[in-house]
Amino acid sequence: MWLRKIGFFILLGSWFFSFSQNEEPVIIWEESNKLSWENFKEKPEPNSDAVAITASGITFQYAVQTSDNQITGFTTQVQTLFYPEKSWCKPERTNAHILSHEQLHFDITEWHARKFKQQIKALEISEKLPKNLDALYKNSIKDLNKMQDLYDSETDYSRKIEAQAKWQEQVHKELTQLSNFKSSN
Repeated sequence: MWLRKIGFFILLGSWFFSFSQNEEPVIIWEESNKLSWENFKEKPEPNSDAVAITASGITFQYAVQTSDNQITGFTTQVQTLFYPEKSWCKPERTNAHILSHEQLHFDITEWHARKFKQQIKALEISEKLPKNLDALYKNSIKDLNKMQDLYDSETDYSRKIEAQAKWQEQVHKELTQLSNFKSSN
């Protein structure tokens, strides 16, 4: 058996980094646990027009079982994480509406984690399994990044109230439809 860990997080404003899992404090996505401004611990960037930056991401690891050099099975773990020490806000400009915008970034990350888990479930066991898992993950992260950019663009970073409401409705609907794949501790 062998194990592979992959981690990714996105600083919303379109920056992304790959990293190995470490001991950095994280918040695991949970339906009942919403973000608060106290979760945004990084010092804000003074020259940025942004009021807040959410760093969230999907971590992924898998183990492949083999017998006689043939892949016989696999297990995976996919988690949606928020990184408090990479997320920041400008407290003098924050409000509940902006916090709900940042929460939805985290929820969009969870939506993509669920879609990824659904795709994993459909995979067949073959010698191409590790390559297929890696490709699925890479495509999921690419789709997540595009979706986060589209969300900010269509809502004008939360300033378009009606667009924000439509996104919240759509993301809630998608999370509900994929509830069998939600993150758990």
